[in-house]
Amino acid sequence: MSNKVAIIAANGGMFDAYKVFNIATAAAASDKEVAIFFTFEGLNLIHKQGMHALEMPVGKEHFAEGFSKANVPSIPALVEMAQELGVKFIACQMTMDVMGLTKEDFVDGIEVGGAVTFLEYAKDASPTLTF
Repeated sequence: MSNKVAIIAANGGMFDAYKVFNIATAAAASDKEVAIFFTFEGLNLIHKQGMHALEMPVGKEHFAEGFSKANVPSIPALVEMAQELGVKFIACQMTMDVMGLTKEDFVDGIEVGGAVTFLEYAKDASPTLTF
């Protein structure tokens, strides 16, 4: 069984962020090697400003209070936690080009690469997840 976990973050809402970083940090804390490929709206999850303004799904606003009462860390805190645990962040070069973004728009410590970069990592990962 592989010791690698590969995650594709293609969506950029609040729930998506919690799913991505919950799985990534749990895997990394369990001594797994983890990489997340952020593409399209998923780039919001590591965007310096965007990560502070992720949308809660309509009709699910009550979850914000639940997250607070359960002491669930904020998305910026989870990003930092993931990085401290050694989770590799790969930002999609093509999507960045399409959106006019640069590496400086994102949290420090990311790698910029294309689908081939991620596929090379993911080829022997188990599991590979998409959010």
